[in-house]
Amino acid sequence: MLDVKENPEQVERAFLVGVYYPNESEEQTHLLLEELKELLANLGIETIAMEAVRIQQPKPKYLIGSGRMADIIAAAKAEECDCIIFDNELSPAQQRNWEHDSQLCVVDRQEIILDIFRDRAQTKEASLQVELARLEYQLPRLKRAWTHLSRQRGGSSTQRGEGEAQIELDARMVRDRIARVKRELKAVVKHRSTQRKQRLKVPLPTTALVGYTNAGKSSLLNALTQAEVFAADQLFATLDPTTRQLRLPKGQKLLVTDTVGFVRRLPHRLIEAFKATLEEARLANFLIHLLDASSPEVKEHQQTTLDVLKELEADQKPIITVYNKIDLLTTQERTHLPKGEHICHLSTHTGEGLKALLEEMETVLGAKRIGMELLIPHNRYDLIAKLHQHGQVEHEEALDEGVAIDASVEKRFSSLFEDFKR
Repeated sequence: MLDVKENPEQVERAFLVGVYYPNESEEQTHLLLEELKELLANLGIETIAMEAVRIQQPKPKYLIGSGRMADIIAAAKAEECDCIIFDNELSPAQQRNWEHDSQLCVVDRQEIILDIFRDRAQTKEASLQVELARLEYQLPRLKRAWTHLSRQRGGSSTQRGEGEAQIELDARMVRDRIARVKRELKAVVKHRSTQRKQRLKVPLPTTALVGYTNAGKSSLLNALTQAEVFAADQLFATLDPTTRQLRLPKGQKLLVTDTVGFVRRLPHRLIEAFKATLEEARLANFLIHLLDASSPEVKEHQQTTLDVLKELEADQKPIITVYNKIDLLTTQERTHLPKGEHICHLSTHTGEGLKALLEEMETVLGAKRIGMELLIPHNRYDLIAKLHQHGQVEHEEALDEGVAIDASVEKRFSSLFEDFKR
């Protein structure tokens, strides 16, 4: 894997390559390359040049034709680049072929994202998930000349004899490590499941913040709950889920969870590795889908998130779509933002629109409740406590025969109060 910290002299200057097909546009390819450039900046790698290459169909040896391959290598060396980075996924064989012919480091977007995730993971679960994804990515690529193991050996992928034996040993070590990480991760996930069960003993409705990376999810969590979660204007600023309690305007308590941001061409193995973390989105009562309203690619970002939610089987949940960063838009641009049911416009920076979002959250939760007029005996104050916990009390009056209460109650708890209807 790429390692800027251990080998800063090897990955300072990058030449980016984006490959697109007849049904794709060159403009979209350049936008993806700009996003890749931003990802690289997070690793301290400077983008020197970038090139979009149109092909009719992928070539098995280099992904692109050998002529274009030779041109790119020559251009990268002329610019004194030490790494060629593809926005597209390269097979292990294609990666080896490029490195053999160029004698440069050659990686793809997957490897860049994995390295960023490694640097940003804070909790044990996130660190294990990233390590598992990296090991599974690395295993079929052990013959590369630029992996950590081969650099440590001082050899190249063309060696035979002892080198082959060493690769076999390396592969066995990686497979053993994968097995250990899976066992550790299973234990950590079990612990998280236990924590979740403890929360459900005092069940509160939950929502999960989802969206494209850098849309402002952590900033929104901070604005809603004063959580003081780390938030920065960079991709994948936070990886670890954070849950905080929020009290809505009418008193309803709600748990809000910030989740890892999505990105186009997110490595599938990362989705698999992070399913435990993203489980919060799958189990939430409803989702808040945050979008950067100031981004020219807001529609593409929205579709990326919806595609990942579908893969997580969380796409059928009620969704509040929130267009964030409206403070960066002109008055005219704001008029063009989508409007409709379960759509909000806000700025976490100025606070504009937060009240409307809170009211919308109450509306969505209310759709899962039923109204009840109750008379609770004085000796059943435990039920009154449950009402305040799992419902919305509109009116409460102490009478001689008990406490008269008008409330809206979550449907799943309504059976507890059937015997006390007025």
